[in-house]
Amino acid sequence: MNIVVAPDSYKGSLSANEVASTIKEAILDIRDANISTKPMADGGEGTIAAILSATNGKKMELTTAGPLGDQISTYYAILDNKVAIIETALHAGLYQVPDDKRNPDLTTTYGMGEAILDTLDQGCTSFIIGLGGSATNDGGLGMLQALGLKAFDKDGNQIGPYGKDLLQLDSIDITHLDSRLFDADIRIACDVDNPLCGPKGASAIYGPQKGATNQQIQQFDDALSYFATKIESELNQSLQNVPGAGAAGGLGFAFLALQAKLESGASLIAKAIHLEEAIKEADLVFTGEGQSDEQTLFGKAPGFVAELANQHQVPTILLSGSLGERNEKLREKFAGCFSIVNKPLTLQECMDKSQHLLFEQTKQILTLIDQIRAR
Repeated sequence: MNIVVAPDSYKGSLSANEVASTIKEAILDIRDANISTKPMADGGEGTIAAILSATNGKKMELTTAGPLGDQISTYYAILDNKVAIIETALHAGLYQVPDDKRNPDLTTTYGMGEAILDTLDQGCTSFIIGLGGSATNDGGLGMLQALGLKAFDKDGNQIGPYGKDLLQLDSIDITHLDSRLFDADIRIACDVDNPLCGPKGASAIYGPQKGATNQQIQQFDDALSYFATKIESELNQSLQNVPGAGAAGGLGFAFLALQAKLESGASLIAKAIHLEEAIKEADLVFTGEGQSDEQTLFGKAPGFVAELANQHQVPTILLSGSLGERNEKLREKFAGCFSIVNKPLTLQECMDKSQHLLFEQTKQILTLIDQIRAR
């Protein structure tokens, strides 16, 4: 029996790699099987770990500016074919900023630009960028400055790379952007469709979780619009209303300005780890995530895995930390939907015992499948 195990992480509890390994161990505890583990992600936290676990990629350590501008030790990955994998969260992540310091005035994407420069120096010509989990709302100003953009205030002085500096921007010069960028293939793992500005834009929708006040939201919305207009004028392109331009505090817009392509995160990761090739040879697929509901079907990794498996008539089992409300539609995509929780437990107990619960529930499911197949 050929089985593909392709889960996302159980956030706050188990990484995607840990989930995949636990399911594999449980299956082998019941029966012999040819198991291919393909941990998944959708472009957010865990993207590099998922790709490295399923490829021969190399982890590259470096020091960049963190979201608050201080130097941090971080990393990216390079695959054998010179494809660089960069996670925004590792260079400008919200998790890196303490709650009492969350303020979009004080954060920057400069470290993202430094990481990209490092990959270019390593000879990379293709990029997969995960946009999830940013602490920033600077429209990619800091990143673009690290890559060579010059930005000035009304007095002609160069401005800094922080959110507060975006509010002082008057003019830009893009002629010094690193020319290697425009020969690169940049693909962005992006699962939001927000424009850069307006009531559904970066500032209004995501600003509050990054510490923005109501006053700051309006200030940044205006500043991002002005910044975008300047960039668009230089490029003779209209980009700020492209779906996804508002991702990661406007970092989506900055990448669009670099001629990047915004794609489904789950689809992009699946291609990088050759998931479809493995599913074609499978008899059964396991996937899962921390909590599943009808939103799982809209761009999340397990939903994409099931869709891919259905194309090849391979049944998919969804095995998640919990099944939320409105999960009925899941049965349209999955052969079976299961929670790992087998008795009344507190949330903390579920998280503490998640690996054991996952192991035992996998065994229960596989035992049932084997008994049905034996009849």
